[in-house]
Amino acid sequence: MNYQDLVCRRIAEVPPSGIRKFFDIVSEMKDAISLGVGEPDFTTPWRICDAAIYSLRQGHTHYTSNWGLIELRRAIADYQERRFHVAYNPANEVLVTVGASEGIDLALRALIEPGDEVLAPDPTYVSYKPGIVFSGGRCVTLATRAEDQFRLLPDTLKRAITPKTKALILPYPNNPTGGVMSRADLMAIADVLRPTNIIVIADEIYAELTYGEQPHTSFAALPGMWARTITLNGFSKAFAMTGWRMGYACGPRELMDVMVKIHQYTMLCAPTAGQFAALEALQAGAETDYEDVKMMTRAYDRRRRIVVDAFNRMGLACFEPLGAFYAFPSIQTTGLTSQEFCKRLLAVQKVAAVPGDAFGELGEGHIRVSYATATDKLIEAMRRIEAFVVKG
Repeated sequence: MNYQDLVCRRIAEVPPSGIRKFFDIVSEMKDAISLGVGEPDFTTPWRICDAAIYSLRQGHTHYTSNWGLIELRRAIADYQERRFHVAYNPANEVLVTVGASEGIDLALRALIEPGDEVLAPDPTYVSYKPGIVFSGGRCVTLATRAEDQFRLLPDTLKRAITPKTKALILPYPNNPTGGVMSRADLMAIADVLRPTNIIVIADEIYAELTYGEQPHTSFAALPGMWARTITLNGFSKAFAMTGWRMGYACGPRELMDVMVKIHQYTMLCAPTAGQFAALEALQAGAETDYEDVKMMTRAYDRRRRIVVDAFNRMGLACFEPLGAFYAFPSIQTTGLTSQEFCKRLLAVQKVAAVPGDAFGELGEGHIRVSYATATDKLIEAMRRIEAFVVKG
């Protein structure tokens, strides 16, 4: 059979993830250090694991509501209001998803008709453009640059809007750059959007991971923006729960009703034991003022300084990330492309980083390094990268 004539062409033409390719290679290399995958090296706190185990022992092994456990939805609504000053009705404005990644897919499929345009920053997370293509839409990239701290500028947004623009993906703190948007920055974006009907998909999975004195501002908290915003978040990054695949989407009931319809025909519900674990994460967090999250953030902050200082010292100009747990240094002085740099670094020094072009055309000339790994490994990895830069 000629399978090329049978599979969906627009999906077949999407390239494999540039992140996973290097992860798969390094997993088979002895003594290699991976700085590629955005995953905390912290294990899930035992109290959270114990809640999941206890739920199994209590016989909670059945489907939940398509929306998710009502207790968890109430906890999510409380968390969003407590931490980010956004109010949601847990009954029909909060949907528990299989990671924030499912939330991205649901939001796009709920909104996009064939030919619709979706705006997304460049460079940015690898899943957005494929998700837009899968939903039948067209991705229109919005240039962000190191000299602007990788923020989305209002003039850039304004120039990209057309009658076909349906949605804007707003992913801050940003993966891969570590850029953040202040309240003033977001207000300028809101001013551009007010005269339009554009929906904002605000991916705020790194909302807890910001450095310095400036806390995260949720886009839905801005005046007039709640009604046009789908907020995505989850437990993978801040709560060290990547493998649990627990996320959620919040937004106006009219939009969430469509998203849950897709969810109920595909996923049915998020894993039940994972929902009990997520509930414990939020309840324990509220009791301790999120001390586990703050502890991990302080550790990332220390590692951030090690990595940024090392890159700048070896002559690879590195923007100082103010959120998430990635550094995005420029490697242009080496004369190598992002792909060449990462392939040779892995072969010569056994350090895995992600080529910047995996995150969009403007990512070329950069690499992404995750500093969500142990400090001793980071120091050794920086030593190896410097040796590679010096010796080639």
